[in-house]
Amino acid sequence: MTIRLRLTVPTDLPFVCDVEQAPENAPFLVVWSEERHREALDDPDVLHMIAEKAETGHPVGYVIIAGLANPHDSIELKRITIAVKGQGYGRSILRQIKQWAFQERKAHRLWLDVKETNDVARTLYLSEGFRVEGTLRDCLKTGDTYESLLILSMLADEYES
Repeated sequence: MTIRLRLTVPTDLPFVCDVEQAPENAPFLVVWSEERHREALDDPDVLHMIAEKAETGHPVGYVIIAGLANPHDSIELKRITIAVKGQGYGRSILRQIKQWAFQERKAHRLWLDVKETNDVARTLYLSEGFRVEGTLRDCLKTGDTYESLLILSMLADEYES
């Protein structure tokens, strides 16, 4: 199974919003409106992509990357959201993003934030070589509760080794 990344087009946005708002995904994201996703498609600093099975073109998730215009060669992996869990799609996509960031874009740093409660994602990122930089304590308000974000990153020399 090969996963291919392609640019998101406006007709993909209902799929993107459905995946994002799914009960297994929404608690771990800051959910965007369809309009916010549409704005991202035209933002030169953002790369919004659909992840699909190469063999069939069937979408399995989406990716948002920011910082394309960052003068410090630091790229943010804003979001990987998968429709079907447990198939290895997230790991495959993450490896493609790391390769793209460090080999093609020549980034110095690839970073992301993840909700402290998102054990599955955090475990994946750590197993792929990301390091915890710190915690943004109680930085998100969800209803009447606050949530913390962990900041993780990988540097180019860490990717190479």
